[in-house]
Amino acid sequence: MINFRAKLILSLFILIAAVLAALGIWLGQMFKSYYLATINDRLERETSMLAGTIEDWGGVESYNSDMLEKWSGQMDTRLSIADNNGNLLYDSGGEDERETNIHRDIVYRISNTLNEENYRDSLLRKMDVQYHWEPIVNAREEREGYIVVSMRVDALDEIYGQIWAILLASLGFSLVLIVLIGTKITTRYVKPIESAAAVAIELAKGNYRARTYETPPDEMGMLSTSINILARNLQEMMQAQEVHQNRLTTLIENIESGLLLIDDRGYVVMANRSFKKMYSTGRIIKKRYYEVITQEDVIKIVEDVFMTEKNVRRQIKITFDLEEKDVEVSGAPIIGTNDEWKGILVVFHDITEIKHLEQMRKDFVANVSHELKTPITSIKGFSETLLDGALSDPDAAKMFLDIIWKESGRMERLVADLLDLSKIEQKGLALNVTTVSLAKLLEEVIVTLESRMEAKQIDLQVNIPDGLVIEGDEYRLKQVFVNLITNAILYTPKDGQIFIQANESDQMVNVKVSDTGIGIEKAELPRIFERFYRVDKARSRDSGGTGLGLAIVKHIMEAHHGKINVESKLNEGTTFTVSFIKELRHDFTKD
Repeated sequence: MINFRAKLILSLFILIAAVLAALGIWLGQMFKSYYLATINDRLERETSMLAGTIEDWGGVESYNSDMLEKWSGQMDTRLSIADNNGNLLYDSGGEDERETNIHRDIVYRISNTLNEENYRDSLLRKMDVQYHWEPIVNAREEREGYIVVSMRVDALDEIYGQIWAILLASLGFSLVLIVLIGTKITTRYVKPIESAAAVAIELAKGNYRARTYETPPDEMGMLSTSINILARNLQEMMQAQEVHQNRLTTLIENIESGLLLIDDRGYVVMANRSFKKMYSTGRIIKKRYYEVITQEDVIKIVEDVFMTEKNVRRQIKITFDLEEKDVEVSGAPIIGTNDEWKGILVVFHDITEIKHLEQMRKDFVANVSHELKTPITSIKGFSETLLDGALSDPDAAKMFLDIIWKESGRMERLVADLLDLSKIEQKGLALNVTTVSLAKLLEEVIVTLESRMEAKQIDLQVNIPDGLVIEGDEYRLKQVFVNLITNAILYTPKDGQIFIQANESDQMVNVKVSDTGIGIEKAELPRIFERFYRVDKARSRDSGGTGLGLAIVKHIMEAHHGKINVESKLNEGTTFTVSFIKELRHDFTKD
C-alpha cells in the first residue's frame, strides 16, 4: 500500500509532467502555425513575383532555365513550370526519382483539379513540403500554364525536437526539485500528520497512553498539541471511569443483598456474588430470568414489574440449600432518559436475621414480663394475706415473709443481670486484665457452690495442672465459671457427676466443664445462649435462675477474645469448653 508521502510526490510528478506535456503540445502547435504561416506568406510573394517575371519574358515558352536555377538556389526552393495539362516543362529538382515522381503527380493534380482552393488547403496541411502555385497568363489574359514553388520544412521537426528536449530536461529538473521539496514538505507536514494519524488510531483502539511529537507552534504544531491534549484528557477520563467502575463493581460484588439485572428482553445481564451464592445454578449471564430463578413467587414479582412498570416489593420465604430464609424481594423498572425501557433490577435482601432478632425482642419482652410477673404476684399475694390478719400467726407470718424475701431476691438478681447484660451489650466490658491462677480461681468458685452440690450429692472432679495461669478480668472469669458450674448442678440429677479439666496448647488454654445431666437436644443447641432461654424451664425457674447466665458468659468470653463451645447428648450430659488466649494483653495492644 502506497503511503501518503509517496502519493504526494507521485501526484506532483504526474501533475508537472501533464503540464509540461500540454505545454509542449501547445508550443509545438504554436510554432508550427507560426512557421507555416511565415513560409506560406513567403512562398506566396515569391510565386507571384516569379509568375509576373515569366509573363514579362513572354510566357511559358520563353522562360530562362538558368535564371530559374539561380533563383531556386538563392531562395532554397524547388521551382517547376507546367503547361495547362500538368506536364512539367521545367523542374529545378529531380535528383531523387521517387521524390520526382511524387512531385510530378502533385503538379499534375494542381493543373487538373476542379477545386484549386481545396487542394491548396490540403497541400498546405502537409508538414514535410509546402507548395504554392500561380497561373501564368499571356497578353490576352489566357492561362498558358503554372509556376509551382515548393519548399521542405524539415526545420519544423528540429524545432519540435528542441522543444521536447527542453521539456524533458525541465521534467527531469522538476523531478529532482519535486523530490527535494516533497522531502521537505513530508518532513515538515506529512510526518506530523502521519504521527497524529497513528496516535488517533491508537486512541481508537483504546491505548490512551499514545502521544505524538509536538512540532514548532504553527498549524502542524497546533494539531500535534491538540492530539496530545485529547489523549491526556481521554486517559484521565478513562482512569476516572475505571476508578468509578471499580468502586461500583466492588460495591455491587460485596453488597450483602443479592442483585440481579434483567434486560428488556428478559435476559440476565448482571448478577453479583451474593445472588450467585443464593442460586448456585452454574452459568447465569445471558439466560432467561425464569431459567435462573426457580421460585414462582419471585418470577411473579418480575412479571408484575414488566407489566405495571412500577416498583414491587414483597416478603417471601425461599428455601436455599434446604434452609428456609425470609427474603425481601424488590423489583424496580429501569427507564432511560427518553422513557426508554431498559430492564429490571431485582434485589434479594435476606431478612432472616432481622426476623430472628425481632422474634428475640418479642420473646425477651414476654420473658421479662413473665419472669417479673411471678415474683410480683407472689409478693403481692402474700402481702395481702399478711394485711388480712396473718401477722397474728407468727409461724404463718414468718413463712410468708420468707417467701416475700426469696421472691424479692429473685427480682433483684433478675434486674441486676438485666442491667449487667445491657451494660455489656451497649458499652462493652472494661476489663481489668491480670494474671490469674486457674486452680485458685476455680477453688474459690467451687467453695461458693459446695452447699448446692452437697444437697444433690453430686460428685465433683477437678483436674487442673499446677501452675496453669490465664490472663483476664478475675471478677468476670468467676462469673463465667459460676454460671457454667451452676448450670451443671442445676441440670444434673441427684448422685450425678461434674468434671472440670484444663489443658493448654501453644496459644490457648482450654477449660472443660462436663456433667452427666439431662443433656440438650441438638435442635436447641443454637439457642442456649439466647436471653431467657431454658432447656428445662420448670427446673431452672424453681432454682431461682434468671435465664441470662449463658448470654452473659458468651459476652464475657467475646470480651476476652475467647471462645465457648458446647457438646451435648440427650440424657447423657453436656460439656462446655471455654478457650482463653494466653497473652491477652498483647492481643489488646494489637487491636
